[in-house]
Amino acid sequence: MTASQPQRGHWAGFNEVSFVAGMRLLFWICRVFGRWPFRIVLYPVLAWYVLTNARARRVSRAYLARVAACGGPAKLGVLRHFAAFAETILDKMLLWGGLYDTRGVSLHGADGVNRCLDEGRGALLICAHLGNLELCRVLSQRNTRLKLTVLVHTRHAHAFNRMLARLNPDSQLNLLQVTEMTPATAMLLAEKVAQGEFVVIAGDRIPVSPQPRVAVAPFLGQPAAFPVGPYVLASVLQCPVYLLFSMRIGQRSEVHFELFRESLHLPRKSREAMLSELAAAYAARLQHHCLRAPLEWFNFYDFWQHPDTSRLDTPDASR
Repeated sequence: MTASQPQRGHWAGFNEVSFVAGMRLLFWICRVFGRWPFRIVLYPVLAWYVLTNARARRVSRAYLARVAACGGPAKLGVLRHFAAFAETILDKMLLWGGLYDTRGVSLHGADGVNRCLDEGRGALLICAHLGNLELCRVLSQRNTRLKLTVLVHTRHAHAFNRMLARLNPDSQLNLLQVTEMTPATAMLLAEKVAQGEFVVIAGDRIPVSPQPRVAVAPFLGQPAAFPVGPYVLASVLQCPVYLLFSMRIGQRSEVHFELFRESLHLPRKSREAMLSELAAAYAARLQHHCLRAPLEWFNFYDFWQHPDTSRLDTPDASR
């Protein structure tokens, strides 16, 4: 198995484009007739998708059951979960089509980021597949001081990204395709941070490689694998590290910035234990926001299925 052939059950093996294949038509309906006609057409499509996709039903139901067991809302329903995903896909298209009103977006904890901008300092933002992160990219384009480079693995979503590019070519400007972190990539990112730019990396999807380096941390009541790459990168960049969460609460969109560490240093002797602690701290904050907006987390695969455990970075690995 090569890095371009994700193991069975890996997130990169699931093609989100199959779910959003009809979104261009639904986008047209929303643009011409409004959001409620879009929803009227959407739900029959969603019902068919959920009925015919047993794996999607299973992983969504398992996630929502864990949310309920940890004190979150009960009986949210798989259909509502996928409806929230479809609404987010629509919002992405509206954003890049210039049809989304961003004036109502609520920003939380942005003071620290603004201080970095005032001082000309770069930073690392660790995000999650929660809510609509395209909102952050669009907002960043309206702040000429804020320059983002978003690390992505989008080879499984070429069709959707081409659709966004047709709506607005700028949607592809600050994406950097990264399958694995090489020394050359790290040097490029270090140069960007040194110039006062911000690098964005996801903290809730394991790397696309046969034996990904991960740390196991408690998440929604059970151990789950989280990538350690963001923290290794932070130790190389030696810059402030913020967590970035975006979600819809009711009819309003929220973007949260949380200072995670002023800088990260990984001592050789305690490296593995520290990576585990950092992953657990991230997982705790992700859980907090998932319980606030449980339908907004869009990792539609078995998140709690561990990869090859021969390379797991667990607390026991340091002993």
